[in-house]
Amino acid sequence: MRKLLVQLDSSRLPSVFDRVVAYDAGADAVMSYGAITEADVRDLIHGCIFTRGPNDLKNTAVFIGGADMAAGERLLAAAKQAFFGPFTVSVMLDSNGSNTTAVAAVAKMVQAAGGGGDVRGKRVLIVAGTGPVGIRAAGLFARAGAEVVITSRKADAGERARDLVLQRFGGTVRATTMRDASEAAPACERAALLLNAGPAGVTLVPKQAWANRPGLEVVADVNAVPPLGVEGVDVMDDGVVKHGVRCFGALAIGNLKMKVHKACIVRLFERNDLVLDAETIADVARELSAKPQ
Repeated sequence: MRKLLVQLDSSRLPSVFDRVVAYDAGADAVMSYGAITEADVRDLIHGCIFTRGPNDLKNTAVFIGGADMAAGERLLAAAKQAFFGPFTVSVMLDSNGSNTTAVAAVAKMVQAAGGGGDVRGKRVLIVAGTGPVGIRAAGLFARAGAEVVITSRKADAGERARDLVLQRFGGTVRATTMRDASEAAPACERAALLLNAGPAGVTLVPKQAWANRPGLEVVADVNAVPPLGVEGVDVMDDGVVKHGVRCFGALAIGNLKMKVHKACIVRLFERNDLVLDAETIADVARELSAKPQ
């Protein structure tokens, strides 16, 4: 029986990236729908769950994407609401690649941190953490017991991001204002791990803010477009030690992101009741990391 992936995208044009990855991960066909709203979801889900017998439903799965993570979360909620009894299919949420990117960054950083990957009680600074990747990463670190600090150019945006993290993940999270790169050094004080989640092509963390900083163990940057977000961290850095700090660049993080993304697509077709969101995608990443290379 063919493995069918139904791509529900909140953006007008369904993501070509997500579709290509789905095929590369083993989907036999991808049915892509764009500009999807909550009102559209029920009937589309019914088309998934009423067309195959219960034992065959694992061969149909749903991927929710789009540029807007908040919209994706609403689509996921609507999809789960349309399920009932044994009439379910597996579903994955990865709007704008936010879940898989955040999971990959956090996995690499936690693995590289001192104390055998235990980040409990450590301060984690998420620079420009008000976007979907930053919020997801902040939540995953908070769930792991870290003391998370989100920076934002505007105080109100930082507070909103903090509230979203606390509502979704819990933990210890606060927000601080960092208007530009000139304020990076004081923001880095007492940080053990630093993740730049800022916009492409903007340097937010100068080298002098992080290099040889006492207590700082790991720095990571998800910005792959020059100028890079963390000065001195190259896109291919994959755990290299620079100025006393272990560094991870955007492409090194992206390589793991792709492996996680593909592994998740494979998982969707193994059962018909799997929901892959930040936490469960993180579980997949940990399983991949535990396997010998």
